[in-house]
Amino acid sequence: MTVQSSPMIEGLGFSVPPELRGVLDEIRAFVAEDAIPAEAELADPDDILASWHVVERLRDRARERGIYAPGQPEEWGGLGIGVVGMSLISQECGVSPLASLGLNAMAPDEGNMHTLLLAGTDAQKERWLRPLVEGTIRSCFAMTEPDVASSDPTNLAATAVRDGDEWVLNGRKWFITGAIGATIAIVVAKTGGLDDPDPDRRGSHRDYSLILVPCDTPGWEIVRDPEITGAHMVGGHAEIRMTDVRVPVENLLGGEGEGFVISQKRLAGGRLAHAMRWIGVSQRALDLTAARLKERQAFGVDLAKHQALQFFIADSAIDLYASRMMVLNAAWKVEHDLPHRQEIAMVKTFVAEAFGRILDRCVQIYGSHGISTEDFPIARWYADSRAARIYDGASEVHRMTIARTLLKLADDGGSTASGCGAIE
Repeated sequence: MTVQSSPMIEGLGFSVPPELRGVLDEIRAFVAEDAIPAEAELADPDDILASWHVVERLRDRARERGIYAPGQPEEWGGLGIGVVGMSLISQECGVSPLASLGLNAMAPDEGNMHTLLLAGTDAQKERWLRPLVEGTIRSCFAMTEPDVASSDPTNLAATAVRDGDEWVLNGRKWFITGAIGATIAIVVAKTGGLDDPDPDRRGSHRDYSLILVPCDTPGWEIVRDPEITGAHMVGGHAEIRMTDVRVPVENLLGGEGEGFVISQKRLAGGRLAHAMRWIGVSQRALDLTAARLKERQAFGVDLAKHQALQFFIADSAIDLYASRMMVLNAAWKVEHDLPHRQEIAMVKTFVAEAFGRILDRCVQIYGSHGISTEDFPIARWYADSRAARIYDGASEVHRMTIARTLLKLADDGGSTASGCGAIE
């Protein structure tokens, strides 16, 4: 069931494609009837891996409903739903941390599956992609490093040196989501410019490659799983040390020096997927907050009658509306292979910050309960929203990208409208 339809049906109107309506209805039912109730079964919401049997049961339920792995091709066991369809699905799943996991449509595995589809050989896909889609293994993407500003990937220092028929990897990685318990890692390593006499020379984008590293390889060491603000995710956010890690040369993913190009394609989809889920979380938070305004009183009247609080939920609705439209437009461009770098940068920046604004208002309305992590989910989501402005590209870095595009358009003597989402 390959679905590639756009939500643009007539003119500039938006509607759910008919072929997706049944899938979305089934996913909404899965979220409401299976995923959200299963949250109560988690021994620790910050350690889903400790209750992995809950996720496995949800995956069995997703298979029964015919909605498992919706974003993966049919030949690999998925539904073949395109980027626009996944944007709608992920928004539904965002309301529960278990929903995307239950569908096997959650980072980092989702992004790694797409990376293997994009750049993997037939042998690599059979060995790693198939079990990832089946859900029998987990993975991680090892890019960020603790000793450099990883917002600039040409700073990355981990190396992979060719030694006969092997790559030898050395270096440190940091904040590697999902690393604990992962079977395979996609490592970003420096393979070019290694013979330069200046050890402080910054690399070029063509110096970096992607290498598949089985996590049981000697020399691959999880140093620690640091405590963080916000969700820990499955498998934590570990610090990794690589000491003379040897893998076969055929573990190169894509061509040598293509790591940055492949990663950018991967990250475009990843940034969209994050934004889609943030919309889902924000919607659930707004639903809970609007209900709370109707349930509680202050100064003799319902909280819902206080204009200041009405403005809070109104502004949150505006943020959600803008976020949805931005995500759908960017997803449509990605799906139709149109230029989308500017749109992805805008989506990542705007939706991450809208997520923070919405949860900040929710905390304020909930008052003391809004900062309690035991009785309500608001505080946990608020912490998650703060991290959203950092990972997958800090907001400031994306603003640099956006500004460069606008200034280039200005240099060319034309309008900057095409860099601002104008419809052409």
